[in-house]
Amino acid sequence: MEERKEEEQFISLVDIIHIVIGKWYWFALSIVVCCAVAFLYLRMTPKEYTRTASVLIKDDAKGGALSETAAFEDLSMFNVKRNVDNEVLVFKSRRLMRETARKLNLDVSYTVKQGLRTQELYTRAPISASFPEVDEMESFSFVATPTSDTEVSLTDFRIISASGDEQLLTETYTALLNDTLQTTIGALVVTPTLYYNDSYLQVPVTITKRNLESVVTQYQSALQVSLASKTATIINLTLQDVSIRRAEDVINTLIDVYNADVVSDKNQIMVSTSEFINERLIIIEKELGSVDSDIESFKRTHQLTDIQSESGMYLQTTSQLSQEELALQNQLSLAKYIREYLTDPSRSSDLIPSNTGLSDMNIEGQIAAYNELLLKRDKLIGNSSSKNPVVMDLNNSLSAMKQTIIRAIDNLIVGLNLQIGNVKQREVQTARRISAVPSQQKEVLSIERQQKIKEALYLYLLNKREENALSQAMTESNARIVDAASGSNAPVAPKSMIILLAAFVLGCIIPGGVLWMQNTLDTKVKGRKDLEDATTIPLLGEIPHRDRKGKEEHDVVVRKDSRDAVSEAFRIIRTNMEFMRVKANDMKVIMLTSSSPGAGKTFISTNLAVSLALMQKKVILVDLDIRKGTLSDRAGATGKGISNFLSGRIDRIDDMIQTGYIDNCLDVIHVGPVPPNPAELLLSDRLDYLIEELKKRYDYIILDTVPAGIVADASIINRVADVTVYVVRAGLLDRRQLPDIERLYREERYKNMCTILNDIRFDKAGYGYGYGYGYGYGYGYGYSKDDK
Repeated sequence: MEERKEEEQFISLVDIIHIVIGKWYWFALSIVVCCAVAFLYLRMTPKEYTRTASVLIKDDAKGGALSETAAFEDLSMFNVKRNVDNEVLVFKSRRLMRETARKLNLDVSYTVKQGLRTQELYTRAPISASFPEVDEMESFSFVATPTSDTEVSLTDFRIISASGDEQLLTETYTALLNDTLQTTIGALVVTPTLYYNDSYLQVPVTITKRNLESVVTQYQSALQVSLASKTATIINLTLQDVSIRRAEDVINTLIDVYNADVVSDKNQIMVSTSEFINERLIIIEKELGSVDSDIESFKRTHQLTDIQSESGMYLQTTSQLSQEELALQNQLSLAKYIREYLTDPSRSSDLIPSNTGLSDMNIEGQIAAYNELLLKRDKLIGNSSSKNPVVMDLNNSLSAMKQTIIRAIDNLIVGLNLQIGNVKQREVQTARRISAVPSQQKEVLSIERQQKIKEALYLYLLNKREENALSQAMTESNARIVDAASGSNAPVAPKSMIILLAAFVLGCIIPGGVLWMQNTLDTKVKGRKDLEDATTIPLLGEIPHRDRKGKEEHDVVVRKDSRDAVSEAFRIIRTNMEFMRVKANDMKVIMLTSSSPGAGKTFISTNLAVSLALMQKKVILVDLDIRKGTLSDRAGATGKGISNFLSGRIDRIDDMIQTGYIDNCLDVIHVGPVPPNPAELLLSDRLDYLIEELKKRYDYIILDTVPAGIVADASIINRVADVTVYVVRAGLLDRRQLPDIERLYREERYKNMCTILNDIRFDKAGYGYGYGYGYGYGYGYGYSKDDK
């Protein structure tokens, strides 16, 4: 059963289509309203355009561009490499955008009203306003209306606070063009532009001065900076604005500001370098001039001649003696080394170093002979032993030769020392001769040395100054424009088709959502499906909703030869009752009850009785609602009724029967006076006697009773009934009460219980109700009351 209910609650596409068709006018109205709002929005919203520029970021390391520090490349200073990702952030920086906003005066805008849309004039405004005394952070607006060739009317001054609140000022001014006017916002100058002509006379132009920082924030957020690709150094700058010209100007100016900033950054080091070089040149130039003056003054004072050649000769002699002494010292060091080598016991069997550079060739020859003999001895020892007589003779010879070499070296050392002493004596003599040179010449040499040093430094700085000036003149920007700001003239926003499509979808969603909410929040029974989902009680039929135009049509709607939907519904119920007769052999007494008043028991009992009477069946309709007497009240009945019979005031049944309806096939028993003890009367045996007597006279007995859920009368009356018809009115009974009705059926508190669903609105029944109102009588919709 759970699976069956889940299947029945599934919403199919056909169900949705039926709902939409049933409420098509709400969907149509919602779509029209939403599309109208969207169209109005499109007419009011300014169109926005996109402009894009491409910039190539140069790579200094790869391109060979001159670095800021190129002036000192020979001092091992390195170049700075740029990262293109950093340049993306630089373009997005607030500082560059602020400078761009200042250059273009983006904080002042000029607009006019064209139909519903506000049009941005930008540089095509007929007038230009300047505010000499206004701070960049202030915000205000006013309306300037050209009234003549020389005057402009200023009205609607509004001061805008930081929070966005506006303060309207009532002052009105008449300003002369190109004249300064003092206003509540400060000094104001209005000047005409090239577009000032008669077409703008009496046309209000709204001038808005905004906080510069808020303008910077707006354009900083609107600017999109991205890399063209991961492997390239090209940056795309994209801006969306209501003014094509302004978008182009902002992007192009931003690039110019970026380049100027880069050039300024590069030139800062060069300017500092140039200042440093100039300062040093001035200082060195003064020092160099002072040195030249000192040399001239010194020679003039001491009447010095050119002693350069003589001094050079002495210096040359000193140099030669120094070299000779150095050579002798080297010979002496070598001789001492060889002697130490020869006298070292640990090296007695080693070869003596030869060709060491000793000037005595005799010693070199002795060393060579010694080494040759030593090698010969070592060879013999390798082939025999050290005891070999030949080896022993060779050892003696080697020892004698070594002693000879040592004595020769000793003699060489003595000779070298003598030569060194002679050289030193000559150096002393030369030094004396040099010291004899006038001391003034030494002073001159010292001064000239300083002169050469300062002159070399002066020439170096002059060269670097020219290189730095050349570098500064050739400094180029870091970015090269690949494509200037451009784009399509077709607006990119608002997107008309998307907005209209969204409005159409929203127009469908709103009524759909409302219907879904209604269907979800409404817990009332809407139709047959609600009953079948919650109960297993047999359903006799459904009575469709009817328009109540008058009391004469309120009670009896079933007539002979009528083909309206309600009449066909009662015919279906009448037929279904015949099928129930197969199961219940005797089904004469039909009792109608409900859960609450207003379910339509009286209406259904009346028309069901009429429908049965039209079959030429003997039918009697009994009003057992002796508490309220709805049936009798609607019929306007007075006089004796069933309450008189039950209370024993009358004994004859015929005295309370009203006859003569539907070709004498339908009789009625009204309620009579309302008794004070209705339950006790219904419990009396007279009711059982009455029903038994009526069964003998009539084919059907229709009992119109009270609601079962309010008083006990229905349960009391049910003892005489054969069938209990439980009337459920759509839109009145809460679905949460259906389990209680199901419990009554399962516990068999009422005999042969079945239900009739009254007042069905098939347009509101929701999904699952589109199959007609049951049992094949849907054809009745094809006829009207006039079709007889």
